[in-house]
Amino acid sequence: MKDENIKKVLLLGSGALKIGEAGEFDYSGSQALKALREEGIKTVLINPNIATVQTSEGVADQIYFLPVQPYFVERVIQKERPDGILLSFGGQTALNCGVELYRSGVLEKYGVKVLGTPVQAIMDTEDRELFVEKLDEIDVKTIKSEACENIEQARTAAATLGYPVIIRAAYALGGLGSGFADNEEELNVLAEKAFSFSPQVLVEKSLKGWKEIEYEVVRDRYDNCITVCNMENFDPLGIHTGESIVIAPSQTLNNSEYHKLRALAIKIIRHIGIVGECNVQYAFDPKSEDYRVIEVNARLSRSSALASKATGYPLAFVAAKLGMGYGLFELKNSVTKTTSAFFEPALDYVVCKIPRWDLSKFRGVDKELGSSMKSVGEVMAIGRNFEEAIQKGLRMIGQGMHGFVENKELEIADIDAALREPTDKRVFVISKAMHKGYTVGQIHELTKIDKWFLEKLKHIIDIDEELKTKNINTLDKALFRKAKVYGFTDFQIARAVGLEDELHNMHKAMLLVRHCRKNLGIVPVVKQIDTLAAEYPARTNYLYVTYGGVASDIEPEHDGRSIVVLGSGAYRIGSSVEFDWCGVQALNTIRKEGWRSVMINYNPETVSTDYDMCDRLYFDELTFERVMDIIELESPHGVIISTGGQIPNNLAMKLAEQHVSLLGTKAEDIDGAEDRAKFSEMLTRHGINQPEWSALTSMEDIDDFIARVGFPVLVRPSYVLSGAAMNVCSNEEELKRFLRLAANVSEDHPVVVSKFIEHAKEIEMDAVAKNGEILAYAISEHIEFAGVHSGDATIQFPPQKIYVETVRRIKRVSRQIAKALHINGPFNIQYMARDNEIMVIECNLRASRSFPFVSKVLKINLIELATRVMLGLPVEKPNKNLFDLDYVGIKASQFSFNRLQKADPVLGVDMSSTGEVGCLGDDSNQALLKSMLSVGYRIPKKTVLLSTGGAKQKAELLDAAKTLVAHGYKLYATGGSSKYLADNGVENTRVYWPSDEGKHPQALDMLHNKEIDMVVNIPKNLTVHELTNGYKIRRAAIDLNVPLITNSRLACAFINAFCSLSLEDIDIKAWGEY
Repeated sequence: MKDENIKKVLLLGSGALKIGEAGEFDYSGSQALKALREEGIKTVLINPNIATVQTSEGVADQIYFLPVQPYFVERVIQKERPDGILLSFGGQTALNCGVELYRSGVLEKYGVKVLGTPVQAIMDTEDRELFVEKLDEIDVKTIKSEACENIEQARTAAATLGYPVIIRAAYALGGLGSGFADNEEELNVLAEKAFSFSPQVLVEKSLKGWKEIEYEVVRDRYDNCITVCNMENFDPLGIHTGESIVIAPSQTLNNSEYHKLRALAIKIIRHIGIVGECNVQYAFDPKSEDYRVIEVNARLSRSSALASKATGYPLAFVAAKLGMGYGLFELKNSVTKTTSAFFEPALDYVVCKIPRWDLSKFRGVDKELGSSMKSVGEVMAIGRNFEEAIQKGLRMIGQGMHGFVENKELEIADIDAALREPTDKRVFVISKAMHKGYTVGQIHELTKIDKWFLEKLKHIIDIDEELKTKNINTLDKALFRKAKVYGFTDFQIARAVGLEDELHNMHKAMLLVRHCRKNLGIVPVVKQIDTLAAEYPARTNYLYVTYGGVASDIEPEHDGRSIVVLGSGAYRIGSSVEFDWCGVQALNTIRKEGWRSVMINYNPETVSTDYDMCDRLYFDELTFERVMDIIELESPHGVIISTGGQIPNNLAMKLAEQHVSLLGTKAEDIDGAEDRAKFSEMLTRHGINQPEWSALTSMEDIDDFIARVGFPVLVRPSYVLSGAAMNVCSNEEELKRFLRLAANVSEDHPVVVSKFIEHAKEIEMDAVAKNGEILAYAISEHIEFAGVHSGDATIQFPPQKIYVETVRRIKRVSRQIAKALHINGPFNIQYMARDNEIMVIECNLRASRSFPFVSKVLKINLIELATRVMLGLPVEKPNKNLFDLDYVGIKASQFSFNRLQKADPVLGVDMSSTGEVGCLGDDSNQALLKSMLSVGYRIPKKTVLLSTGGAKQKAELLDAAKTLVAHGYKLYATGGSSKYLADNGVENTRVYWPSDEGKHPQALDMLHNKEIDMVVNIPKNLTVHELTNGYKIRRAAIDLNVPLITNSRLACAFINAFCSLSLEDIDIKAWGEY
């Protein structure tokens, strides 16, 4: 029975998406809010992440865009007076914040009850010593570890346990600050980093090479328990679960092993007293059947989002209801509609989760994977066998691979070494080794990956070798079918049978294979995720497409009432939760207007892949082949490609060639904006300015171009070698170095060089047009000058410091572009402005990442408007304007450099942020302070270290430095900056660079001794010497958890904000009150 005294509940969100804490908490929080709403309970949400579905209208009753930190949460509790609070739906951020509020007595003071798992149980699982004691009481084995408070203790502990050891920080998420040490030297480095994130550090014996198994368990307050899903890692122990390929259900355990671990999991959560959901991670030694419990997470984790999507059992929804006091036997499973929630799912398919890394975006990052997470997103593939699932998954990741075989050759000098080191490309190294004749045994010795998986991968290689002996005419039906059943695409088959060399055009080759296949009658079927393995009739709309079956589970209506929306795929740097929001808004509008909504997406972390968001969900690939399969099955009225970011956009031309009805802007117009030359020509025709650019094929041409326009220039290779995609070069030496590293300039691979405008403002226009006429628009302004990627910049909306004349010109040019490209639906244009001169940088004929932010600040849902335009419904121009707003919204970016060992935390033209927040305030100082605190900056207590780059930046920061001194801060500054400040009458203390050996005080020592509260370090330009000094200080600040700002304009804005406001001055207002 539910607790009737609870009328209003506060839910803590997880803030900005970061590495280790991404969209899965947006999903679990939305589920929980849905469950509470169904019970008629008032909900209050604190979450500064403005881009997510969770913070949209109609999800929670009151939304506060504020940092999830004890101070702010207490003030919201004071104002809202909730009866209960939920802590386990916002990742580690919410959990730590909740534990803090409990310890300081805030919850007790206001009489707020913690729903679900009691806080004591959370502390029992988080604090290592308590956890081990607790499990010793019931004789469950844990990994022997010593909790240490300082480095001396850590050394002694490691010596007693014996190397190799693993080090981890207590109370940290995704293995932050953890790693393996083989000797004392490595231990010292790791321990110092771990202590900067946590007061307690654990040293434990390493069990590298064991299997890692995970169980998701649910318990209600009447002590009923079920296990929903168990999974196993493809990689052996030693790689964080978030970094490993994960298979569910586990494939390599025998029956007795499975039941032994299941019984243990239930015993553990009964003893700890979890109410709701939790996961238990085991290390398991397949030889001796010996096990250790690694950890228990008393919250919804990334694996629970995966388990929900893999089984169709909505864990977060059920956990929220159990927190209300229900028992499992009282709830229905809301996906299958027929069974109670007190039933364990059984699966007749295999699910494979693969992480997505974006390591190439960072300069100098360490590529090796370990116990600390680096991946930025993940995909989930469903198949009838392991081979099909893993091949699908490797394509979904979007790293240019076509499956396990038939990819571009990797160049590897030493295969043995590459197999030993776990990196983001290791699975492809296995493929190469197998082609080269390595046996399963040899590969197992080097990688310690279970032989069962390796045998299956070998099976894919065998089919591939068999295909290579055929050509398109000798390929028989049996082999063709076999290849499709085991996850080969038409593309892979075309390449294997040698069509690429015959036709010299891969797309044509693929179409030919597709044609032959359909003639042979080899077509896929649609299967439901039927969690009960057909023991009960299920009514799910949760589908996947496969060749491993004879009949489809559903029969589409073919009445032309369906609208297909293409999703955005894996979260990555540059395409994240914003597009999930756009997709969901489109689905809502389609349903509201009485059409049938169909979604195709394969990201398990999102709300768009939730069972009740659309009428039919295809959890499948967004490749041309699969999208065509689904369109042929569904025969929809039309397809929407403009709400899913770049992936669907890239399919536009190919789908249009097959006469698919694309709703919104026409494919040739999309091509006209994507193709640089066509777009540029159109601008010139209309007399619109753009930065001068040229596509060049030789070093001589590049030198001639630069002689004409002068440095600095922006260089973009069209074919990228080492992942360095774009760079601003400010002198000859830099240009030569960049081109040597990044691109071979040649006839086939031209390099685009454009004039880079310094000290220019960057302005964005997000808008919706109908038949080329703009209906609604939002203009926003970057705080930083051009040269910082728009995804990394801090953006204010409405704009605060733009000339009225500039706004007029932007509107005029945008109208011309919309008309020239016949835009129907959403679009975004980026401008550069200097002294009223405006230039167009680029134009995207799709929703952009800033759509949710501007929609929520303006309170006009631009995607709903755009969807109505694309459906051909009548629309009216909204009657309000961005210049009528009497408040400001500021979007700030979240960086995850602390996870990316050795990467240089400097911002450039390539995007490097993993997420963002948006906060509102009555003026820009209020909004900026809220959003900077939300992405993890802290207001410095007393000391600031300045090293302020070139002359212009030094001058910019002078006033800010004076303000700091006036507010009683002590300034430290390096060489030139110190002299400049002193000359201008600002008191400061000089500190020395790492290269000034023997002189004191040293900047690095002061950072290590925790004597500095904030670092402002602005790189002059990227000359080598400068990089080493500046780099050492920037990296030390990140590793030692000291707030770092590398942009002078942002530094000035932040300093002014925290000097003019104290925390008490910040107003606590809900979104609805602005």
